Amino acid sequence: MKIKKIAALALAAILMLCFSACGESGSPDNMLKVATSPDFAPMAFIDTSKKGQDQYVGFDIMLAKYIAEEMGKELVIQPMSFEACTTAVSMGSVDMAISGFSWRQDREDNFNLSDFYYAGDNESQQVVITLKENAGKFNSPEDFKGVKIGAQTASLQESLCQEQLPDAEIVTIGDLGTGLLQLKNGDFECMAVAFGQAEVFMANDESVALCGFEFEVDEKYTANVVVMKKGADDLTAQVNEILGKAYDSGVYGEWYKQAKELAMSATAN
Repeated sequence: MKIKKIAALALAAILMLCFSACGESGSPDNMLKVATSPDFAPMAFIDTSKKGQDQYVGFDIMLAKYIAEEMGKELVIQPMSFEACTTAVSMGSVDMAISGFSWRQDREDNFNLSDFYYAGDNESQQVVITLKENAGKFNSPEDFKGVKIGAQTASLQESLCQEQLPDAEIVTIGDLGTGLLQLKNGDFECMAVAFGQAEVFMANDESVALCGFEFEVDEKYTANVVVMKKGADDLTAQVNEILGKAYDSGVYGEWYKQAKELAMSATAN
């Protein structure tokens, strides 16, 4: 009997340690797992002066933190490629993806999308960058005939290239930072990016310049959405309520300003 009592007490102690550990690190029920592609400044990128979860910064990260706080959950950022973000949502390995996603019909068909949220000029202006020596070379759609142009896979920029630069040769890229290196390496002559990203590239690399061409952007593409699994209606309603609160409180402008300032800093990657 004494041995059984000791064993029971030992088991109870182990369980208490387990529950304590879970409370410190967060259990699946109180975690909000968010997929993002941290290569898209000022929306989501890496601060090299920080480590772990703290290294992920930008407007979308601020938004993710806000949503998690409003839901009373612990935010867990899961970094991955832009294309992989939606795959992770489909598979249910994350709760949502927040990574500068614009509205697209295929996303509407395959996912639950939140109401729009607004991040400065990052979606309303879509531009093309090139090396400085080619700055005046590409001013109209006709100038892109037979020209290789880089665009991120499954992005708004890829769609815009397909629609408005039909005679260009689109080279899809996974990571925008790698894309910049490819541009400088001559793998393609131009690269389609959001204006906010272009500003960051030009601020950190003097060899990069804007082309004279800018895409026409339909109003439905000028904001961003949170991507959730199809059928996650309760979660979507909750997120929309939180987005409404954020919009009404006027924090978007300040977040975007802070994100752009940080993206221009020496520790931004």
